[in-house]
Amino acid sequence: MKRTIVAAAVGALLCLPLTATPASAGARATCSLQEGVELRDTIGNSFTKALYCDNLPSDVYGRPSFDAPITGWLRLSPSWFTCYTIGPRDTQGNNVWYYTQGDQVGELPRIKGWGNVPAEVVRIPTGMSHPVTGLPRCPWY
Repeated sequence: MKRTIVAAAVGALLCLPLTATPASAGARATCSLQEGVELRDTIGNSFTKALYCDNLPSDVYGRPSFDAPITGWLRLSPSWFTCYTIGPRDTQGNNVWYYTQGDQVGELPRIKGWGNVPAEVVRIPTGMSHPVTGLPRCPWY
């Protein structure tokens, strides 16, 4: 009986997709646009689409700027991103920033970690580009 359970557990682990782990290269990154979601930030904006992608750990900024207050941190991957805007270029040369909610709250706790991350944080698959097609532009920028 124990041998059967162990064999089933090992078999289940072997069946996991290779893209389930966080990606460091575009070819292995996973990303999907989900519609019909219901997300609301702390200032009353609501979103019905979200981009779910692997990501790097990152500061979350109160506005799309590296000198903005840090409202939170992305610690886990994957994360979701509700819209994009344009801001200063990151180290990869991208000027796209994505709006999300951090896994951990930083400065300005009433915002509950909502803010922006530079595109270099969002791991998109090879063949995709920033901003990801279908994700709306943030209405306030």
